[in-house]
Amino acid sequence: MIKKLLIANRGEIALRILRACKDLGIKTVAVHSEVDRDLMHVRLADETVCIGPADSRESYLLPSSIISAAEITNADAIHPGFGFLSENADFAEQVTKSDFIFVGPRAETIRLMGDKILAKKAMADVGITGIPGSKGKITDDIKESKKIAKQVGYPILIKAAHGGGGRGMRNVDKEEDLEEAISMTKNEALLAFGNDTVFMEKFLQKPRHIEFQVLCDNFGNAICLGERDCSMQRKHQKVIEEAPAPGLTAEIRKQMSELVVSACKEINYIGAGTFEFLYQDGEFYFIEMNTRIQVEHPVTEMITGIDIVRQQLLIASGEKVGYKQDEIEIRGHAIECRINAENSETFIPCPGTINQFHAPGGPGVRMDTHIYNGYKVPPNYDSMIGKLISYGNNRDAAIRRMSNALNEIVIDGIDTNIDLQKKLILDTEFQKGGFSINYLENKFKRENGSE
Repeated sequence: MIKKLLIANRGEIALRILRACKDLGIKTVAVHSEVDRDLMHVRLADETVCIGPADSRESYLLPSSIISAAEITNADAIHPGFGFLSENADFAEQVTKSDFIFVGPRAETIRLMGDKILAKKAMADVGITGIPGSKGKITDDIKESKKIAKQVGYPILIKAAHGGGGRGMRNVDKEEDLEEAISMTKNEALLAFGNDTVFMEKFLQKPRHIEFQVLCDNFGNAICLGERDCSMQRKHQKVIEEAPAPGLTAEIRKQMSELVVSACKEINYIGAGTFEFLYQDGEFYFIEMNTRIQVEHPVTEMITGIDIVRQQLLIASGEKVGYKQDEIEIRGHAIECRINAENSETFIPCPGTINQFHAPGGPGVRMDTHIYNGYKVPPNYDSMIGKLISYGNNRDAAIRRMSNALNEIVIDGIDTNIDLQKKLILDTEFQKGGFSINYLENKFKRENGSE
């Protein structure tokens, strides 16, 4: 069993990891930037180490500082959380070579699935279909690119092979815009991810975003914990997530679960991971695999009763997955609203001091957050300050509880997106379920009179 874990992250996910460690009797080391010394998990950790200034490039994104902190505190494992270095294969490799346990998959697996072109090829080998497009990277031969685009059929999507977070993606509706789109996407990918490799995919008009959660151990065991629907998005960033996905049958769920489990065994996956798909007209199209814990993991925990972070720690400690596939039972429905420190209409981040915070409660309500009265939200990082989760015996019950919880929550002193979430949870199309990833953007356009 891991005895002492260094948490290489911040905010609510760092606190979530700390709680799982305490549950297992694992000592904790919290690393933090200079601006983050008052974070809740820093206050609660057994040991703390300041690893640099507020700029994440000089703190949370600096492998040498994190590994040094692990060395001086005699930690034996490092959990990367999500974001920052969580999907950095070089970091995972450095951690392992420094004789620490990396809570996640092997470096070579992260590297494989981090390259979207190679990942698509690996999935195709086990029968998982990708979106039609170029078979590899786009070359500098624009004539060849035009030929491929014509074969695929417009509209198409130019995508970076590395990275994510909605960056390095560009929609192209007609041939005359193709060359410029490729050039701009390559430049954006190089700046954002240090690699300008791009590829081409068919642009699906009305897809849903559905992802499947997996857990795998070092003994060849792999299970799937069902799926989540993450179609409520703004600029490719998720706003609301839910589980299970509305409209999916038990038969489809079983079929897809078997496919992703086969894929895990094929690539020798270890730990928690997520297969992301676009779903349209009854077909699943693989887009990428996230080789880490997801922001939206709580909704899966609520409908399965399985603590995913705890399982991560046990697997990293050398234990087997604590469940068999036939023991996984999907019960009820769960919804997660991301709570961001940003204006509900302009989406401009709003750092500042929280004068008053009241977390909602009651049956089926969960609040994952690191904020408290007097906490100062810094301007240096992602604006997400928490996740509000509701659970009910069915989707309608989960929606009602979420609506009540959003009306109950109090965060004074800064702007938040709570008003937007209140509006969305009562939205007619949301309540129906089954909307596409384009729904929210189109809704904004209609409301602003630009459509």
